[in-house]
Amino acid sequence: MRPANEALLVVDIQNDFCPGGALAVPEGDTIITRVNALMEEFPHRVLTQDWHPADHSSFASNHAGAAPFSVADMAYGAQVLWPDHCVQGTAGADFHPALDVAKADFVVRKGANPAVDSYSAFFENDHETETELDAWLRGRGIDHVTIAGLAFDFCVQWSALDAVRLGYAVTVLEGACRAIDLHGSAEDARTAMLDANVVLEP
Repeated sequence: MRPANEALLVVDIQNDFCPGGALAVPEGDTIITRVNALMEEFPHRVLTQDWHPADHSSFASNHAGAAPFSVADMAYGAQVLWPDHCVQGTAGADFHPALDVAKADFVVRKGANPAVDSYSAFFENDHETETELDAWLRGRGIDHVTIAGLAFDFCVQWSALDAVRLGYAVTVLEGACRAIDLHGSAEDARTAMLDANVVLEP
């Protein structure tokens, strides 16, 4: 068992991010066996869940003439416009059935504000609006976060960088993540995390 000050953060292992889903990450379901085993090792386990309203501003379908994966300027900066995914109450938003959800101590839902997307488990994309995660971790004396999940180059990366910014020691298990790799985004994510002193492990 890992020390009491460590938590496992499992990011967005949901049906829409796995093969057959609306925004499938290649081989996204292949990490689940390892993630389930990791949850046995950690004293604290947190899951994140993308949880969008149908009118979410990050959906290309809500912008006339916009193509999925194009970029729009939002009040908080550039935003990739995604295919509709993880809509609240749909099967696509559910955790993958193979994920051992019962082992989770806490679930962070993110992306529920229709005006702001939310990649990070800690903040919405405005970098100001906090989720409940930081308070939950600090309330348990946790100062080291190990991250696995989907997608390495978006929600995992943003969660890792925000965790560092908040003062946590951060490890990302690359072998327990999968990337979308949009225009080289996986390598860019690796560089950004290494530059921020995130520890990358297999």
